[in-house]
This record gives sequence, structure tokens and C-alpha cells, in this order.
Amino acid sequence: MKNLILILLCSLAVPTMATENLTIERIFESPALEGSSPNSVKVSPDGKRVTFLQGKTTDYERYDLWEYNISTGKTQMLFNSDDLHSGPESLSDEEKARRERMRLSGSGIVNYFWSDDGKALLFPLAGDAYYFRLGDEKAQKILDTDAFETDIRFSPKANFISYVREQNLYIKDISTLTETQLTFDGEGTIKNAMAEFVAQEEMGRMTGYWWSADESKIAFTQVDESPVEEITRSEIYADSIKMINQRYPSAGTSNVKVKLAIKDIASGDTQWVDLGEEQDIYLARVNWMKDNHTLTYQWESRNQQQLELRAYDTQSKKQNVLLTETSNTWVNLNDDLHFLNDQQHFIWASEKSGFKHLYLYKNDGALVRQLTQGDWVVDEIEAVNEKKGLVYFTGRADTPLEQHIYSVSIAGGDIHKISQNSGTHAPSFSDDASVYVDKFSTTNTPWQVSLHQADGKHLAWLSENAIKAGHPLADLQQDWIEPTLDSFMTEDGVELYYRLYKPKKMQGKHPVIVYVYGGPHAQVVTNSWGGNRGLLMQYWAKLGYVVFSVDNRGSNYRGKAFEDPLYKKMGSTEVEDQIAGVKFLRKLPYVDAQRIGIYGHSYGGYMSLMSMFKAGEYFQAGVAGAPVTDWSLYDTHYTERYMGNPMQDEDAYIGSSVFPYAKNLTGDLMIYHGMADDNVLFTNSTKLYKHLQDLAIPFESMDYPGKKHSIRGKQTGIHLYHTITNFFNRHFDIK
Repeated sequence: MKNLILILLCSLAVPTMATENLTIERIFESPALEGSSPNSVKVSPDGKRVTFLQGKTTDYERYDLWEYNISTGKTQMLFNSDDLHSGPESLSDEEKARRERMRLSGSGIVNYFWSDDGKALLFPLAGDAYYFRLGDEKAQKILDTDAFETDIRFSPKANFISYVREQNLYIKDISTLTETQLTFDGEGTIKNAMAEFVAQEEMGRMTGYWWSADESKIAFTQVDESPVEEITRSEIYADSIKMINQRYPSAGTSNVKVKLAIKDIASGDTQWVDLGEEQDIYLARVNWMKDNHTLTYQWESRNQQQLELRAYDTQSKKQNVLLTETSNTWVNLNDDLHFLNDQQHFIWASEKSGFKHLYLYKNDGALVRQLTQGDWVVDEIEAVNEKKGLVYFTGRADTPLEQHIYSVSIAGGDIHKISQNSGTHAPSFSDDASVYVDKFSTTNTPWQVSLHQADGKHLAWLSENAIKAGHPLADLQQDWIEPTLDSFMTEDGVELYYRLYKPKKMQGKHPVIVYVYGGPHAQVVTNSWGGNRGLLMQYWAKLGYVVFSVDNRGSNYRGKAFEDPLYKKMGSTEVEDQIAGVKFLRKLPYVDAQRIGIYGHSYGGYMSLMSMFKAGEYFQAGVAGAPVTDWSLYDTHYTERYMGNPMQDEDAYIGSSVFPYAKNLTGDLMIYHGMADDNVLFTNSTKLYKHLQDLAIPFESMDYPGKKHSIRGKQTGIHLYHTITNFFNRHFDIK
């Protein structure tokens, strides 16, 4: 449930001087309207070049690898994906599911890795792997099998590649091309070195193995899925129905059993780490200390109210708890554990103050000092320059609507803001933290990519992506409008941020589409580019709609106290705050209070349903995309974090289900869902279809054969956007 969907620019009138009109079809055509949009930007380990993935002008979803040479200032294609592999890519079911969890789409080179010395690149592609040594004429296909290998990576020193094949872990020596199988019992419900479903989807842990920096050891998980309930679900395609037996851990049911092992590469010996007597736990994170013999892991209780950082010494085979985080609601996970090269200290992020901040600890768990503080949140650690004693991080010290780059001394002191332009900055630092690439955008500026010194000094553009003659958006700029980013106070004194696009030409009362997500770990109102869905909002405004969003309590980047009202009350506080947004809208003279619609996908789909069912006097029409309807149908880690265990908190689950309120529907409702959704199961919608039919309440539906949770595909996207738009047009009498 991570479908945080950002919104963006909009305009009202059809341009009078433009040579191109914005249409739904054009949103999905090539070249992309947002212009050049580099992805997976990395500074090479040797600091000599910047590499990135960029879609072809003829197909923006097929990616090639490009480089910017820092010394020469030259940008050129480094690898054409068609030269490595052409034709359709047949992905394994495991890879399809993994990419869905990673929100990774497209074809061609969708991922790549630098060797530690900056002299070689690794491309996983179509289930195999290509190795390229800089200076060679072409890439070598280093992995070529009938099987579909996943999680293919370099070892830390790039002497090996490692990968998972048929539920076992393998390594291959690059110099000799000798393959070594490290585990042998992976089959059936036993999976080695693979992250289980909830680890991928909810914990953000996409791997199940970790190299030590000296390449002497690999830690790996062994997952036994046998305790997980096996459900039979249908994946409905246009010409067939597949019955899928899937082990899906619904809230309140058993999770996988997870073990943690360490394999010595030279001897082949395996050590098993004792995770404790309590087996019903989560293994959230695994990291090696810099000494290469101490493995740390983050142990999380089933109710997610306790998180322990534990250290296991492979030499003494002893372990201890370094620190513990607790909460009476839940503890959020993060990826901000950083061990220093002095082998004496580490940096840790905690929300114990109520806001996520950075702390310096000794390796034995003793607190040295708090590095950042205040009523704002740190996003994440971006880099550490130990020679200069500086930590570089992104955060929201200025405003929760923008992500900026900051630094702070490891010795303590005030933070220093590095990024200056208002908007959203997403940096990628070099290994030595001397330079960084800044990917920057605003609501009106598509992503720009530039190279900077660590102090923020601009060195060069990699992709200025300026909207000028020749840019795909240039012809539409005359009618672009600046959105209002502001806040209002609710009746009970809570400040909520909103974004509102007001038509240029006011002609009486205008209908409104409220775009909502509403769930935790998400933020809709940001000063950043919004992609295709944002362009849809642009199109709606062109038709005459006011487009509005408000981030309710429970959403991200406002501190833990702002999130906690969701606890065991999903679908309550969020709806109240969306109602507060409508009350704010009703005070605007150009808003038609009787033509206010709501639309959202995933948690936003759930919010659309709850708003229509519980607040019909405020929302006259709604579209719910791939919605959760009954939280007992959703997975353990996400649902129990916010709702508790249904075996002990039955009333909370009943109160947060849409079914008790469905009888109150008075407005017009449409529901759509992917018929092969393995995240929010299609059962969520079919149960609601049946319930509304039993109540004899009319509604509309649109289901997508073969589509999973994200409803991907250009033609499908065109159809979906037209379907949603036509629904609102019909019910709000827009011609």
C-alpha cells in the first residue's frame, strides 16, 4: 500500500495560440510531455562520470543507459538496450511480483550496478546478466541460462556476481566464470535469500541476502512459507482464467517463519543466528558492521510496537541488543542506519522525540549525541563525509511540502541548508560525498538534473529540461496556471495543507474533483512534478473542474503525532479531515457545493468509498480505484501496524470496514480494479459488488483483465483516464 500518488499542474481553457492541445491520448504518447526524465541517476564510484537511465524518444518506457563525463562535459548513450536484448521480455512470475513490489515498470535496462572501483557495470536484463568493463568494445553476457535469475548484483569488490535461481543462492566468479551454489534446500515452501511478500511490499526490504564488505561472508534469510494460509484466487485475463494458489498472510493469520544464516565463502560453513524463542516476529533489516565480522539485524515484534537493533559476532558467536525503540502505537521502519569507517560509531534515525531525527551512537549502543532536532522531520541520510565530519541528509526543516538537502556536523551543531531553489530535491551523492546529482522539480517544473559540489555550487546541467521551444510542454505553457499551496485550520484547530487549481476564467459555479490518497507514509500536497496522473489533473481543469487535494492527519512528513490518529481508527479521522477540506471549498465563491466529486486509488480508493458512504452530503460522486474494502483481507504487516490484530481488535476492524456504511450511499459511485491484483485482492471489490447488489443500490464498475494493482500499460491508461473522466462528466453535466 505504497501508492503515494502526486498531483500537479492544471489549466482551464483550450489554448488559443498553442499548436497542440492536451488530450488524454497525448499524455501517454512519446516523446513524454515532461521531456527528458533521467532515472536511476548514479555518480560512478571513481567520481568521473554520472550515469542514468533514459527512455527512448520513440518509447519513453524502454530505457537505455547514458553517461555524463564530468571532465569533458559530454553526455552520450553508453548502452542501447536493443543492442543487449531485443524483442519482448518474458518475465518470471517471481520477477513480475518483485517489480510490482518495487513499483518498477518499463523494459530494456531497468536497473544497473557499478563495480566498487568504478571500472565495470552489471546489467540484469531479461533474467540474465551482462558485464561491461569500461574500455571494452561490448558487454559480455555473463549469465545466460534457461532459468530466470533474480536479485542479480555485484559483490562489494566486484569479484563476483550473486543471484537467486529457483529459490537458492548462487555466486559466480567474474574472472573464471565459475559458478558456486551456496544453498541447496530451496524448493516448495522453503526460499533461500529471498524477501517474503510482506518484506517487499510493506517493509521496503527487497532482498534476502547481504555481502560483508570484504566478500568473505554472505548473510541470507531462509523463509518457510508453510505456516502462511494458502488462498486460491483467480487471475482473470481476456481469454483465460488462471487459478493461483498464493500464500497470502491476511491480517490476524500466520506469517512465514524466517531464519537468518551466515555463509563463509571460503570454507562453505554456515552459522545460524538465534533470533530468539519468539518465532512470530519480523526480520526488518540486516547490515554488516565495518569490521566484517559483526552482523546487525533489526528484530521487530509482531505488533510492531518494539524494534531492536541486535548485533551478532561471527567470531565469538555471541549477540546483544544495541538499542530498542518502542511505541504505544507503532514504530516506523527506515533505512538510515549508517556505520562509520572508524569502526567505533554508527548513525541511527529515531522518532522518539515525536519527529524523525538523527543520532550518533557508539557501536556498543551507547548514545553519544543527537545530531538533528526540531519540530520537523529528516527524510533520509544521503551521504557521510567522515574526513570532513559531515552528514548529508534530506529533510523538511523549511516546509513539509518540499524536500531539501542539508548537512550537519557529526560533532554536533546547527544544520546547514545546501539546496536553495524552492521545490523538491532528490540528490545522489558520490561515494566520497564530494559531489552530488540533484534531481529537482516543482509543480510547474518537470524534473531537472544537475551536478553540484557538496556545498551546493552548481557545476553543470545533465538535463536542464527547460520548457522552451522544442520542449514537448512548450506549446501548452501559455495556459499553465500556478497552483495555490497553502493551509487552513480545521474546527478542532489542526493545520492541514492543501493544493488547489483555480480555473483562469471563472464562469459561475465550478464542479470539483477532490483527489485523495489519505493513508500513512504518503503525501499528496507537495511542491513537485506529478507525472501522468498530474497531467490528468491538468486535463480535468481544462474541462472546467477545480482540482483540490488536502493531506489529512495520518499522512507523512508532519511527525509521529500527526500520523497516530489512524491507530485502530482507519477511515475515521481521514474522512473528517477530507470533510474539513470540502467545508473550506464551500466558502469559495466559484465552487458548486452540489457538484463535488472524490477520486483515489488503493488507500485512496478506500477513502473514496468511506467518504461516499459516510459523508454523502459532502461528496456527490466518487471513483474508487483498487480499493481495500475489508481490512481483514489485507496483509499482516501493513494492517496490524495500524489496526492491531483482528483476533483482539475485532471492533476496530468492523468500524474500519466499508460494509457497515455502504447502505448510506446516495451519490454516484464507480469502482475499478485489476482482475489479477495480488496486492489488494480483487475479492475486495467483488465482495462490495455483491453487497451493494444485495442492497439493490446501483453503482458502476470497470474491471481490467490481467492487470495487477498498478493497472499498467499505455493503452490501458488511456482507457482508464477516459473512463474516470467520462464518469464525472456525466454526473456533473460537463459537455
